[in-house]
Amino acid sequence: MKQSLWLKNNESISAPTLKQHTTCEICIIGGGLSGIYTAYLLAKLGFQVVLVEALRDLAHGTTAYSTGKLTAQHGPIYTGMSTDQGKMYYEANEKAIERALETNPKSFSRATSFLYTNTAKGKEQLQKEAESYKKIGIPLVATNEIELEIPIEFALGMKNEGQIDPIEFTHHFAQLAKKYGAQIFLNTRITTIQPAKNSVTTNQGYTIHYKKLVLCTHYPIESIRNLYSVKLQIDRSYLTATKCSQLLEGQYLSIDEQSRTIRTAIVDQQPYFLYGGRSHLAGTVEHTQSYYETLHSELHNFELPEPEFSWSAQDVMTSNQIPYIGQLSKKDDSLYIATGFNKWGISSSLVAGEILRDLIQKITHPAAMLYSPTRSSFGRQIYFMLQTGGFISKEFIKGYVSRSEAPRCTHLGCKTRWNEADQTWDCPCHGSRYNEKGLVIEGPAVYPLEIKKSGDS
Repeated sequence: MKQSLWLKNNESISAPTLKQHTTCEICIIGGGLSGIYTAYLLAKLGFQVVLVEALRDLAHGTTAYSTGKLTAQHGPIYTGMSTDQGKMYYEANEKAIERALETNPKSFSRATSFLYTNTAKGKEQLQKEAESYKKIGIPLVATNEIELEIPIEFALGMKNEGQIDPIEFTHHFAQLAKKYGAQIFLNTRITTIQPAKNSVTTNQGYTIHYKKLVLCTHYPIESIRNLYSVKLQIDRSYLTATKCSQLLEGQYLSIDEQSRTIRTAIVDQQPYFLYGGRSHLAGTVEHTQSYYETLHSELHNFELPEPEFSWSAQDVMTSNQIPYIGQLSKKDDSLYIATGFNKWGISSSLVAGEILRDLIQKITHPAAMLYSPTRSSFGRQIYFMLQTGGFISKEFIKGYVSRSEAPRCTHLGCKTRWNEADQTWDCPCHGSRYNEKGLVIEGPAVYPLEIKKSGDS
């Protein structure tokens, strides 16, 4: 069974399931770090906050499958920005990180973040990135030697960054959010959003009326999967963790075509070596075991044992590597979103909390326009989809509520329906059909269904 290192033995935070209609000033959907941190910041200001999470535990979605790197070094991105944009982006991340650390979370340690390469082309790219660091004022280390015994041409370090256990870190802020009065509900899935009524409805039929709604669900909402054709791309990558004897001083990311990420961590007083990489568009590869096997094989180069933990992470990517955080529509200040964290969800979650807090208070955040969903057609299209509600309220979401165990169509993820007469699985959203074994007999789907066999849990 694939399992994240961070899920090894973290205790859960107790919270009830929502079992009544309620009202609030701020409703936040999503119990990962971005939702929890936003809830903490707003509750601390005295807002009446209700946060709902579909899973039974906080931070067990995307947050639990991250690397736990807490840094403003998000790949070689600063070269692609103007100096002013780069400075704004860097300072938004660094200041958000440092302010979060003022609360003294247990799970944090300092580390220099490194980008490295083993090619001449990569060296040239990183040297240009180093020049951008200098213009922005980022403390840097430029070297051709690192502590890892791997061949490199060049490495660019960002000083005084950090790393965390993402679940412990999130739980820390969940406890603070509750301390300041935020209400948290687990095992509570939102199935319908009605912006015109300022309300959302849960899978058990309970309604939450709000003044402001914040979507911190990684993907904007489960039912809007055709965002593939809008402004988001879904990427899946792979991670492993194995026991080691020593901790690294830095944390590392290769910028080469076959990118790799490396860090160490202590879990239960045992050092672990985290090693990951290899990615592809989500849903485009059926047999993914080879991705794990490659990472397992490469661990032998470090003279380390077979990994005890292996897992994959799914990331929402934007076209320019800057997340979408803010109002979905300039004309409606009741709907907000935080998504598209581009593999850097830990620090981006903290930035999201600060931007959303300021927007809701009508305070100008220095980086608000840089991150704004309205900087492109993205916000407008999502807002329209939420307003019309057709895709949410009809067959797609009904499938997740009434046919939760049915296979998902491999086209856009709708729940299929068993057709007893024809002995087929039929997709109500776009017409795909599959035989009883899950093989495609009519498009637009091109991949077979994943059908649970009898006895599967």
